[in-house]
Amino acid sequence: MLSRVADSVYWMSRYVERAENVARFIDVNYNLTLGEPDSLAEQWAPLVHTTGDELQFLERYGTPNQEEVLQFLCFDEANPNSIISCVAAARENARTIREVIPADVWEQLNKFHFMVRSSAQFQASLEQPQDFCERVRLASHLLVGAMDATMSRGEGWHFARVGRLIERADKTSRIVDVQYFLLLPEPGDVGSTLDVVRWSALLKSASALVMYRREHGRIVPERVADFLILNRHFPRAMHYGLIVASESLSLINGSQPGTFANLSEQRMGRLRSNMDYMGISEIIHRGMHEFIDDFQTQLNLVGEAIQKDYFSPLPGLHEPDSHHS
Repeated sequence: MLSRVADSVYWMSRYVERAENVARFIDVNYNLTLGEPDSLAEQWAPLVHTTGDELQFLERYGTPNQEEVLQFLCFDEANPNSIISCVAAARENARTIREVIPADVWEQLNKFHFMVRSSAQFQASLEQPQDFCERVRLASHLLVGAMDATMSRGEGWHFARVGRLIERADKTSRIVDVQYFLLLPEPGDVGSTLDVVRWSALLKSASALVMYRREHGRIVPERVADFLILNRHFPRAMHYGLIVASESLSLINGSQPGTFANLSEQRMGRLRSNMDYMGISEIIHRGMHEFIDDFQTQLNLVGEAIQKDYFSPLPGLHEPDSHHS
């Protein structure tokens, strides 16, 4: 497969996943602040901080409030990580490789693009964002479903899966980080009794509430973190994403089990094996924010290695952004 095509498939998939996860970020934060006193109702600054776009936001908007943060994350075309920018970037990547992606995928991505642009015209999208966030999630799911149903399981499909799962692992880690950032600002508070409604909102943001309850029943903060970080079977868990993405890299390279064809596989394998042998108590003892910060750094190194190993190093449309911490 041409590196140009692999590059575009990979980034198309990452941008779609990023748009979906920004919607999940907004949804959990909005649900957490509903009916809360002013102290929590004003907690929109950490959302911008945790997405890594704090400096850009402060330069252009100043003090964060709900409406401006929502505008910035949903519809600000000058913000490369807003939902509208991500979907536009995904569509542009897809446009350059229309000859290799199924018509159903292109059609679904176009519908996604026009839905977001249409929603930007209505103030209700910012005043009550749950409906818009739900439509973004649904559009993303339909696109992934179209790819799974119509793409051959060749290199292109695997590059799309690697991109989607790396992005998802990063954003799941950030959703967990937002929760701890908002509700457990001091390391000593981790494990204290918390409002079950808030932890339910976190699980809902990752579409994890039903699967979590089936596995654990009662909502316990430590188990919620364990489910979203270390679970090997839930598709939005960080560990699961690494397991499946590393399988796709091996299939792309034709590597034998236990061997690494390049730096990408090596870094992915190291990060995955660290999580294979880690327990949630160890993570909490170390500090959730510190663990997630290190995880994101290592995942960014994987992304850089993939860019160098497979794609053109020339800057341009597909070049990875630098918004991650």
